[in-house]
Amino acid sequence: MENSGEKAVTNWKDWFLRFVKGMFIGSGFILPGVSGGALAAIFGIYERIINFLAHITKNFKENVLFFIPVGLGGITGVFLLSFAVSFLLGTYETIILWFFVGCIIGTVPQLWKEAGKKGRDNKDLVILVLSFVLGTIFLWKGAGLFSEVPQNFGTWLIAGVLIALGIIVPGLSPSNFLVYMGMYKAMSDGIKTLDFGVILPIGIGAVITVLSLSKVMDYIFSKAYSQLFHFIMGVVFASTIMIIPTNYTGFTMGNYLACFALCLAGIALGAWMSRLEEQYK
Repeated sequence: MENSGEKAVTNWKDWFLRFVKGMFIGSGFILPGVSGGALAAIFGIYERIINFLAHITKNFKENVLFFIPVGLGGITGVFLLSFAVSFLLGTYETIILWFFVGCIIGTVPQLWKEAGKKGRDNKDLVILVLSFVLGTIFLWKGAGLFSEVPQNFGTWLIAGVLIALGIIVPGLSPSNFLVYMGMYKAMSDGIKTLDFGVILPIGIGAVITVLSLSKVMDYIFSKAYSQLFHFIMGVVFASTIMIIPTNYTGFTMGNYLACFALCLAGIALGAWMSRLEEQYK
């Protein structure tokens, strides 16, 4: 009975851990500069997501049970953040962004370990550096690629495609592009008010994109695991650099201390999540 009880506690902790991971991954749909795919990679479930989507009938029941808490967490994260993100980023943007930078920093050791679990050579390091440099340039110049666009069924379909790419292509932050296109606030408002004129086309675009590209990513994983993960790391580092705040107008010493404290809190949270992942993997 004792062993059964211990197993139940472990299963509950594992379920809750995946729920929390799902909430963080869901934040990649809402928070500019944050990629759901990168967070999935950081938390050690990106490869399993891609493998499941590419071979959806293989171990179907087992995978569905595994991803139920991830999905519930993702939905919860999206809806909670849609209420909070406008206020927090509008009022405390710099401080909040330092928290997310800290979260990513805290997971870097585990991501580095994961990338090298099948070996690491000089070619992988070159890929890491190139993806970091090119990712930084792309994200830096990305704002000039988009302008205000009308908001209709077609453009919300495109938004769904971008959101799905944030999962399929780790490091890509769809919210960045939605901000550039002038659709970010309308998307948050649509989610908050359950506007299906916004939610439905986003969902359709996302599902089509995920199902069509997951096999491609699964194939690359099977042929070039180390190279792909080092590419992912480079883009993760680039996206992290791009969300480091640069505007400190009107900051007091208390504001700077809050940035430092929240960055440390983020590092501690990211490291804790990584340790849990290693424990339950």
